[in-house]
Amino acid sequence: MIPKIWRKLTTTLAGGAIIVASASVTSRLLGLVRDRLLATKFGAGDTLDIYYAAFRIPDLVFNVLVLGALSAAFIPIFVQYIESAREDPEKKADVWYLVNSLLNILLIGLVIFGALFFIFAPQIVPLIAPGFEAAKQAMVVSMTRIMLASIIFFGISNVLTGVLNSFKRYANFAFAPVFYNVGIIIGIVFLVPVYGVYGLAYGVVLGSLLHLAIQIPGVLRLGYRYQLIADPRHRGVRTIGRLMLPRTFGLAVSQIDQLVSVIIASTLAVGSVAVFNFANNLQYFPISVFGVSLAIASFPFISEASAKKDKELFVVHFSTTFRRILFLVIPISVLILLLRAQIVRVVLGAGAFDWTDTILTAQTLGFFSLSLFAQAVIPLLARSFYAWQDTKTPVKVAIVAVAINIIGAILLVPNMGVIGLGLAFSIAGFIHMLLLLILLRRKIGYLDDKKIVLSIVKIVLISAMMGAVVTAAKYVLSLGVNMQSFVGIFIQGVGAGIIGIVFYLILAHIFKCDEIKIISDWYRKAKRQFANGENGSDINYE
Repeated sequence: MIPKIWRKLTTTLAGGAIIVASASVTSRLLGLVRDRLLATKFGAGDTLDIYYAAFRIPDLVFNVLVLGALSAAFIPIFVQYIESAREDPEKKADVWYLVNSLLNILLIGLVIFGALFFIFAPQIVPLIAPGFEAAKQAMVVSMTRIMLASIIFFGISNVLTGVLNSFKRYANFAFAPVFYNVGIIIGIVFLVPVYGVYGLAYGVVLGSLLHLAIQIPGVLRLGYRYQLIADPRHRGVRTIGRLMLPRTFGLAVSQIDQLVSVIIASTLAVGSVAVFNFANNLQYFPISVFGVSLAIASFPFISEASAKKDKELFVVHFSTTFRRILFLVIPISVLILLLRAQIVRVVLGAGAFDWTDTILTAQTLGFFSLSLFAQAVIPLLARSFYAWQDTKTPVKVAIVAVAINIIGAILLVPNMGVIGLGLAFSIAGFIHMLLLLILLRRKIGYLDDKKIVLSIVKIVLISAMMGAVVTAAKYVLSLGVNMQSFVGIFIQGVGAGIIGIVFYLILAHIFKCDEIKIISDWYRKAKRQFANGENGSDINYE
């Protein structure tokens, strides 16, 4: 019975979404624990400014060289190879030949670029953090050089992620980020006392190694065996290379966007880089749990629909996922906006993280929350283009969004400080989403527009009503607790949040939101299938 249930969870869209979302929740909760440990131990000051600035170069190398291939190109092409092997078992070797060639080519690129950034880090860091004094820049250089080792492990790990995702084997890669955060937490708790602040960098490397290790058993069970092959002339490799180039350029532009945020924040008050990153991490929690998880789980399915040129099936998967994301994220956006001070104080407010840090982070988080719904659907919209092997359109839109973000930051920061970075980010995020949606509608045609618009109207209406209830609940609860204590703030925030969520679900049922029906229907169907051991629409290729 249990193996049948596990197989359903690991090989179907709904089951995959559950696993990815559950793992994402676990990872993000550990991320909050990680951030609380960082905030409590160091506060929003010099150390965390250095730590977050040191991430920029490894992120640049990894995002440009690895994510450009995997998120945009590898999975759609790899799915085609899987489908071909199912029809002709003799082509099974081609599947693993492609994986090994891509893996080794990526590793060569990562080693070369990693070495170059390692050597020239002293010249690059002053450009990233011009507002830091010389001593801080020197520490950024040292931590950057340590963290560069992580890109090798992440490079291998993300190729394995692409393989597991294509086979709809969600469990191993879904929990990889959990182990990544475990590694960082180990660094904070055990390595910092031994190596000082450099223990943070060693924790990142350890986390990347654990991120890789958890996925190896999964790909081995699929039949993968490593081979020293690097064939740039292979047709699949060439196709992936052709598709990834626009995405790589787009990610490079996006990294410039991140670099600009750090550059600007480094010129502000001490701790501004840390405040921006703390607020960004908090707002990314629901984006990761719902937006990214559902987009990742749906990607193989929309890729299959596009491979079959079945637009109707594509629209079914897209519309369902799009509406589910909005149904979950819009009310969360309202809750974060209304409870931002409580969230920041409960999650981060201890030890060296004082009230000034809390207020700045809460205000920045509030502006981030305005575009939470937009940021949550962008991963799905971008992957919708990738499924049709169109990597150019998302890149063009990303360039526009980055330009808007940079211009907005330059205009807003002089008067608003670090908070202006959050507002500029939200403005750019909303425009980014809107442009992608308009262009996807032009590309595909009808996207189940009527149902999507009706759902949005209902969701916005009941979310607004929920917001009024949460505001009232905050006031009532504050009368019965000590708002100067952690317990009082926790009770007020959690209590108002729970009341709001319950009220939202009741209203969703009263207003007959389709998403409630979709979830309940899936639950009844899944329960029936698991009980009867029925077969689902999965890929069994082992």
